[in-house]
This record gives sequence, C-alpha cells and structure tokens, in this order.
Amino acid sequence: MIRLNLSREPRWLDLGHGVRVQVDPLTSAVLMAARSDLRESLPEDGSIAGHAAAVALVKAIARIGIRDWEGVGDTDGIPVPPTPERIDALLDLPPLYDAFERDHVGPALLLADEKNAFAPSPNGTSAGATDTAAPAPGGARSAPTT
Repeated sequence: MIRLNLSREPRWLDLGHGVRVQVDPLTSAVLMAARSDLRESLPEDGSIAGHAAAVALVKAIARIGIRDWEGVGDTDGIPVPPTPERIDALLDLPPLYDAFERDHVGPALLLADEKNAFAPSPNGTSAGATDTAAPAPGGARSAPTT
C-alpha cells in the first residue's frame, strides 16, 4: 500500500554529525528537473559511469531540494547558507551523502522502481515460460559411464 503524504511543506532531515537539512518533498517534478540538470551537465558524448551517475543525480536532487541547513560552516566555523557548490561539497562527505540518499532520495526512487517491475508470472515452475526446443526423440540410450 502506498501512503500518500499530501503535505508539500519542507521537512528537516538529520544527516548526522550535527548536520540537518531542510528539504522540499521529492516530487516527480523535482526528480524530472534533477534529471534534466544532470543531462545538461554530461560530457559531450553523453556518457557517465554507473556510480558517478547515481552520485550526480543525488547531488542534482539536493541542489534543487535543500532550502536551508544547520550545522554547516566555512573553514572558520562560521555558519554559511546553502549554495549549489556548498551542497555538492557537503555531499562529497560519504556519511552525509549516504544519509541523504538513504533517507530522502532512496524512498522516492524505490517507488519509481516498483512501478517498473515485471508483472508476476503464473504459478508453477514453468507456467510462465514457453517451449523453445522440440522434445527429444523417444528411445534414446543413456550415455555410457566408466
């Protein structure tokens, strides 16, 4: 069952290490905008490796969705507001990236994956499969054993 959250209000997400980010809900519009930003930033040949693509998508979602944060400062420890460059730098820290991806991006992408799943096959070991070869002729002898 899908539980609809009709609230479009930003929420605070605890990333650990004293860092909290205020994020807008991850809607289809945000996801499409992030994918569009990602396509625009690709190399000319359009290629990007698997893990690098995932990181780039999560960062694009973060740049669009993060409204505010707490516990983030400059090199002198003075609090600074989020900017695209600072958001990327924050997510370059593995524990913070993992928390953001797991708690904000992951649940939304799981829903997207569920709708792309294969339909269930009929019950039985071969109920959903069709024959691809003709049956072997009858009366064949067993192979010799040594």
